[in-house]
Amino acid sequence: MNKITRKSELEMPKVTTGPLPASTKIYTEPDGHADIRVPFREIALDEKSGEAPFHVYDSSGPYTDATADIDVQRGLPRIRDSWIKERAVEQYEGRAIQPEDNGNVAGRHLARDFGHKTAPYRGLPGKPLTQLERARGHHYQ
Repeated sequence: MNKITRKSELEMPKVTTGPLPASTKIYTEPDGHADIRVPFREIALDEKSGEAPFHVYDSSGPYTDATADIDVQRGLPRIRDSWIKERAVEQYEGRAIQPEDNGNVAGRHLARDFGHKTAPYRGLPGKPLTQLERARGHHYQ
């Protein structure tokens, strides 16, 4: 049987944030798409090498951006919402967290249920939804 967990027993999650050593997070914008920011990491090499810094794609998300305001209670900004809404989607009311979502644990191991919730999206029947479907130009009836 699971122990009843009180709010006072829940711990605020700790999230590692901040820049990574010997590199800087930078963004580029594809030509003609000022609304898209592609993250890269500029990696500094030893000055003795005579080589300029080089760039690699950065999939670390906002957590390594020194300018990001990370608040676990508020959640991350929904920067792709406008793109998602342009597709054939609808929002619906999601379900409440259930014990099996947390591996049937209790106390400090219990995943926190946050007050800020955004309704999930789902694709409409017969409409292209994924990037691959859209890229291939699938037309549904």
